[in-house]
Amino acid sequence: MKQYEVLGHCPICYKRLLVTQLTCQGCKTQINGQYTLNEFCYLDKELLNFAIVFIKNRGNIKEVERELGISYPTVRRMLDQTIQGLGFTTGQETIDKQDILSHLERGDITVEEATECLKR
Repeated sequence: MKQYEVLGHCPICYKRLLVTQLTCQGCKTQINGQYTLNEFCYLDKELLNFAIVFIKNRGNIKEVERELGISYPTVRRMLDQTIQGLGFTTGQETIDKQDILSHLERGDITVEEATECLKR
């Protein structure tokens, strides 16, 4: 039997789905009830992929940029969206200027990317 990826949201109304049956692949025992999914299951595919790449690269933004082909501001935006999607607050709604300058100094971002971030 073909296995499908678990959906976190209803494709019609986009509300969260509940799992109501679990089946053992070995003995075929079935367990019925109402089970919630973990927060990662509720991320859309793009943010889930971002989270996997971010964790794989141990949070190294430069490596995430390289692997996904995106800019520093995009990495920061996606990280904030992932944090929010997992049910947490980002702690700050705007990027700290000192943080931007630190990344620029280390060579993690270009002058153009730093300028773009500072304009926000």
